[in-house]
Amino acid sequence: MNIAVIGAGIAGLSAAYDLLDAGNSVTIYEANGYSGGLAAGFRDENWQWPLEHYYHHLFRQDKAIINLVREIGMQDELFWPRPITSVIHDGRIVPFDSPKAWITYPGFNLVDVARFGLVSAYLRFTNPWKELEKQTADVWLRRWYGDKIYDTVWKPLLIGKFGPHYQEANMAWMWARLHVRSPRLGYFRGGFQSFVDSLVSAVESRGGRIALESPVRAVESLADGTLSLSLEGDHDVVDQCLVTTSPALFSRIADQLPGEYLGKLNDLKSMGAVVLVLALKAQLMKETYWLNMPAKSHDKKGDDIPFLALVEHTNYIDRKYYGGDHIVYCGDYVVPDHEYFDMSDQQLESLFVSPLTRINRDFSTSWIRKSWVFRTRYAQPVPEVNHSQNIPDLRTPIKNLFFASMSQVYPWDRGTNYAVEIGRKAASMMIEG
Repeated sequence: MNIAVIGAGIAGLSAAYDLLDAGNSVTIYEANGYSGGLAAGFRDENWQWPLEHYYHHLFRQDKAIINLVREIGMQDELFWPRPITSVIHDGRIVPFDSPKAWITYPGFNLVDVARFGLVSAYLRFTNPWKELEKQTADVWLRRWYGDKIYDTVWKPLLIGKFGPHYQEANMAWMWARLHVRSPRLGYFRGGFQSFVDSLVSAVESRGGRIALESPVRAVESLADGTLSLSLEGDHDVVDQCLVTTSPALFSRIADQLPGEYLGKLNDLKSMGAVVLVLALKAQLMKETYWLNMPAKSHDKKGDDIPFLALVEHTNYIDRKYYGGDHIVYCGDYVVPDHEYFDMSDQQLESLFVSPLTRINRDFSTSWIRKSWVFRTRYAQPVPEVNHSQNIPDLRTPIKNLFFASMSQVYPWDRGTNYAVEIGRKAASMMIEG
């Protein structure tokens, strides 16, 4: 078959890899000038390795991507450091990523430690997600962890992740996060961009074509069951098409979809992501890789620190690969129409940098050698109660048209592992016909 894949992110590339192996002809159309989607990287002239636009790592249980890494011969390029994740307690940075850290956490007494450990173990080692999706995380976590632990640990995380939707996200989402986490986090030599490059090479070596800067304006079903793709000044007619864009974009380019399916697409909620990347001349945090910020205000205006996570990448990956720079991400999830998307890069940098003296009193803007800002309006789905009943099928009602997005990997959270998994699942359905 002649097949089109719209989107050269990890899902689209993974699907193309399998479709080509099955003997099909595949063209991937990508609106951006690069492949990799949210996992793509950039490189400063001083660096040996590229760096992701948005911070990335793998967990030990990410079997889908690990298996694909083996298939394309990259297994020796994947390694597993053990970084430190911390929280802020009474103005101090405190590790919070292991049973030992929970026991010594100054905000817990022995009863809190026991309760936290028991409930977390239940979520980690059982599989009750179908029941958990019937309740919001806000209600379930408060009930079983208690007010103190919920208000200290989980509520700030939910507010930071989902903003005004924090009381809508279901508990299956939280279960999925805790169920697969591992203390050691996987990373590629050369960054995730090296994985992207290897996957692109695997696709191209099998005869696949990747057309960059080629946005698809419309997908139309023809009378004979083929599909017509409208491009800028051109068109393509294919036997099958897989779309891996956001639900909102898919609903715009495929307006022949029946109302019920379009309704499911348009009802899906999601958060955008905004990241400031700093190349610093000095270390910001002593050991911590990932610092979760306390969040009380769903619109960020009432918080001392106006973003969700402070990630010092070079406390995880040796800074020798980045020309000696200390690499720091200031990252946040916000609603797609949040003012952060309208700010200039300079305004956002000023806002995010100003509170860093709370993290290190010696910090000065003179430490900043260089900075970058990255933004995307589709980065984190919001899974509501009974979300499994609301997910659009991968096989759309239009014959030979398929859709695979991070909004459909549920109950799992978005990430490169599940992008691989859903891309290959869609490819399998397309091969079966």
